[in-house]
Amino acid sequence: MTRLIIVSNRVAPISEGGPAAGGLAVGVYDALRETGGMWFGWSGDIVDDHAPPPTMTVEPHGPVTFATIGLSRRDYEQYYRGFSNATLWPTLHYRSDLTEFDREEYEGYKRVNGWLAEQLLPLLRPDDVIWAHDYHLIPFAAALRAAGVRNRIGFFLHTPFPAAQVLATIPPHADLMRALCSYDLVGLQTAPDLRAFVDYIQHEAGGTAQADGSIAAYGRTLRAQAFPIGIHPDEVAALAEYGSDSDVLRTLHRTLVDTRLIVSVDRLDYSKGLVERFKAFDVLLARFPEERQRVSFLQIAPPTRADVDAYQNIRDALESEAGRINGRYGEMHWTPIRYIHRQYERPVLASVFRAAHVGYVTPLRDGMNLVAKEYVAAQDPADPGVLVLSRFAGAAQQMNGALIVNPLDVEGMAEALAQALHMPLAERQARYEDMMAMLRRDNVSAWRDAFLQALNPA
Repeated sequence: MTRLIIVSNRVAPISEGGPAAGGLAVGVYDALRETGGMWFGWSGDIVDDHAPPPTMTVEPHGPVTFATIGLSRRDYEQYYRGFSNATLWPTLHYRSDLTEFDREEYEGYKRVNGWLAEQLLPLLRPDDVIWAHDYHLIPFAAALRAAGVRNRIGFFLHTPFPAAQVLATIPPHADLMRALCSYDLVGLQTAPDLRAFVDYIQHEAGGTAQADGSIAAYGRTLRAQAFPIGIHPDEVAALAEYGSDSDVLRTLHRTLVDTRLIVSVDRLDYSKGLVERFKAFDVLLARFPEERQRVSFLQIAPPTRADVDAYQNIRDALESEAGRINGRYGEMHWTPIRYIHRQYERPVLASVFRAAHVGYVTPLRDGMNLVAKEYVAAQDPADPGVLVLSRFAGAAQQMNGALIVNPLDVEGMAEALAQALHMPLAERQARYEDMMAMLRRDNVSAWRDAFLQALNPA
């Protein structure tokens, strides 16, 4: 029987009651636990360069086997902290102004991909289907091919795929795209991402693309297609009900009293538009003074990549903005912005979504953004909240019931917040029902099945 092998930079075992994970971890785990198979990648451990080499750990957990291995300090610095997150991440999110490039880090990136491929080889069976995830693993299939692997290998990019001229700002962009074309199938989140990929193939690589998704480039034939990642909406709804009885939620309700709640949950990242979001809330309170003491904004921003300077800068900016706004508008009995820099368990977050009158999801760029989908899924059908969503999140391509905003237009976002806070019940219900129908149809199982069908039609 064909076995599914998921490969991602970080293997993050999660549970229904465990700490909330990022969109990749949630999506991959939800897809894999239904089919069974293996999840392979970095354990998160960093081994001193002078210590013995890291060794593989293989542990079955129900239908999923987790195969993990640590990284040396040198590999972590060059492959992960360096090229992946200082070069690829900002460029993929259209932040070339933050992109840093170092040749040694790029060599380390390729070296670690080759080393990870070597670690996977002894675990492979001839009929395994391999599905690699995200920008950390662009050269992974090329390394497997060089080792003689002929299995079907697919790749899914969870981030945006940038315009060709943006991608070309990375010096080895041609080598990266040649390596990416070693996969049999390249999956992108949205139709605009697919168009950007095809544009690069045609105008930078000199390749061809057919209407059926067939790509010919660098001497290979592959497929490229958009597969918007989904969630299990009914499970999120169940988590929201379960978490509503937690001490955290009871305390939140006591402190809100008659105050309406706007909620955002994001990793602390410059791509999420957090500073612009805070400024728009400031504009809301300035332009609509009747909202003062009647609405609170809860921003949950768990730490991420704290050892990268750009992330410390965004944290400092947010703390400054929150302090300025609270100092300007706050009262002894009312705090306009509640800014929390920590993680919460998944049921707690789902129940916070359910309690919130507005979901505020306004990234500057995002591949999909599953928080937007989880916010809607967590709502009470009888009295649902309203989603305010950036046009530059992949989810905006599907979620027609959201109020779509430009995250650089802080006044426009403030107006959307005011509209959301006063939207009539019938309109809120109609928007909710439209989005829930889509979430149930295009759920994470449908995403997985569509990708695997395209990867392995037989």
